[in-house]
Amino acid sequence: MKIVNYEIIVRFTKKHADARAAFKRWRDLTEAAIWRSHDDVKRTFPSADKYKACTIFDIGGNKYRLIAKINYDQHIQIVNVRETMTHAEYDKDKWKSDCESGQ
Repeated sequence: MKIVNYEIIVRFTKKHADARAAFKRWRDLTEAAIWRSHDDVKRTFPSADKYKACTIFDIGGNKYRLIAKINYDQHIQIVNVRETMTHAEYDKDKWKSDCESGQ
């Protein structure tokens, strides 16, 4: 998979240095993956959830969240990072409006 908008993660991990290793692990696994469906994502990240057009990843033992939109087309294979946040920020649900439509 190709990851776009990775700079969102870079900015986040500058503020949350303890998250760097966990986000690096997510990146390594994601870039090595070939996902054709959400079921494939779940095989790599069992705690990943769907919300409308978004996939939510638990990062760092449920301490952080990564929200992404994924294009599973075999010719595209893109994970579009939309937002990273702490678990407390995630619980405020402000990220949900971005998940109403596709890429």
